[in-house]
Parts: sequence; C-alpha cells; structure tokens
Amino acid sequence: MAGAGAVRAVRDRIRSVENASKVTRAMELVAASKMRRAQDRALAARPYAERMRAVLGALSGYSQQADADDLHPLLVERDIDHFAFIHITADRGLAGGLSSNMNRAGASLALEHQPNVERVSTLTVGRKGRDFFRRSGFPMLAEFIEIGDFPGIETVLPIARIVIDDYATGAVDRVYLGYQQFVTTAVQRPTFRQLLPVVAPEGSEDEAAVDFIFEPEPAQLLETLLPRYVEMQILEALLDAAASEQSARMVAMRQATDAAGEMITDLTLTYNKARQELVTSELLDIVGGKAALERDR
Repeated sequence: MAGAGAVRAVRDRIRSVENASKVTRAMELVAASKMRRAQDRALAARPYAERMRAVLGALSGYSQQADADDLHPLLVERDIDHFAFIHITADRGLAGGLSSNMNRAGASLALEHQPNVERVSTLTVGRKGRDFFRRSGFPMLAEFIEIGDFPGIETVLPIARIVIDDYATGAVDRVYLGYQQFVTTAVQRPTFRQLLPVVAPEGSEDEAAVDFIFEPEPAQLLETLLPRYVEMQILEALLDAAASEQSARMVAMRQATDAAGEMITDLTLTYNKARQELVTSELLDIVGGKAALERDR
C-alpha cells in the first residue's frame, strides 16, 4: 500500500506541474503580445525625445549668456541640501529580477548621496519600488501605482508637476530620474540621469554651435520648452520601463515553462520506476502466495 501511495503522490505531482506549466505558458504569450506593443511605443518615442534634446542643446548657449536673475527656475543650479529622485518600477512581480535590481540601484543612489545632503527623498512610480522604500524608511514626496501597461502623457503630468513645482520653489535642489532602460528583450539596464536642474545633454555642442534664429525669443521658448522637456523625459522613462517589464516577464515565464517541462520529464521517469516497482512487488506477492499454496498441498 505504501508503494501505491507513492505512485499516486508522484502522479498528482505531475498533474500539478502540468497545470502550472499551462499557466506560465499563457502568461508568456500575454507578456509577448504586450511586449511588442510596449517596445513599439518606447522606440517610437525616442526620436522625438532626441530631437528635443538637440533643440535644448541649441538653446543652451542662451542660458550660459543670460544673467543668473534672468535664468528660468528649472535651469538654476544651487547647493544640494535636499536630493530627490523619481524611482520607476513595476506594479506586479513574476518578472525575474527586474524590480529587485532596480530597487538595489535606487538604494545605492540614495545611500551615495545621503552623507552629503541633509535629506534624500523618493517619488516612487510602481508598487514594487514603493513597498521597498517604505520598508527602507526613506521619506517619499509622492507615490503612484497602477499606471497601466501602456502609460501616456496623462500619467506623466502629475509626476512632472510635483518635481517641477518643488524644484522651482526650492523645496528640492536636485532631481534624478531612475528607470529600467530597455536595451534588448533579454537585457534591461537600471539607469539614472539628472532631470533637474535641466542641463544641455552631452553631445549637443555641435547643435549649440549652429547659428539659429529663434522665433519667439529664446527666453519665451525656454518658458514653454523646459516643462515639456521634463515631461518628455519622464514619459520616455515610463515607456522604457514598461517595455523592460513585459520583456522580463516574457523571459521569466518562458524559463518557468521550460523548467516545468524538465520537471515533468523527471517526475514521469520517477513515476514509471515506482509503478514498475509496484507491479514487480505485486507479482512477487502472487508468485509467493501460489508457492505457499502448493507447499500446503
């Protein structure tokens, strides 16, 4: 009976793993479908963001020549007493080490600045990052969750408004933007870059050296462009993070499906061996019983 119970246990285990494999396979297909759309959106946003950086580089010459009192508030650099960063992670798990890698990178950035400033704060986008920094005890400027798989400009506006207003009023002195940069389907890289004060992007010297004629005046352009620039940087980061999340989830579910298949193969071999041992044991019992009867005669 003990042998029969072991066979039933292995058979039930095989069924359980097969059911789990069906779930992970379905999740892989859903993530693959979402991944293609998220990647298309992320890649489509990059040319616009790059062009905006080029225009900002062309305007950087004006900001360097203007008096400090005439600078736009988002261009003013000051001593750092309050450092803050936007931390973008996923709302859901089952994406491998995506969120944990991002959280470790965010914690390293915070600890790196903590000895040199009076205060370090976070603005978290995504449940995983929010929960991590709540447990870590870092103060939070705000938190945003459930932004969806395909964020748009309506998602960006409240995030951008908080950091723009806080920087313009002097509540924070430096703002960074952190997210998982989508490189390939298998590679997502934790990335941090300065968001405020706005600085001319690297490689914009050639654009800035061109003799542009601005209409309206550069000061008016900056008044309109700089908030849009901040919004676009956040939107690009959200789109990259969404593409990274779906890519990581698809890869994780594919690996889980493959692992389930290997486990089913091993369990099937174990099941066949146990069943053969059970059959052999029953045959031996029958043969032994028959021999005993014959001796009794």
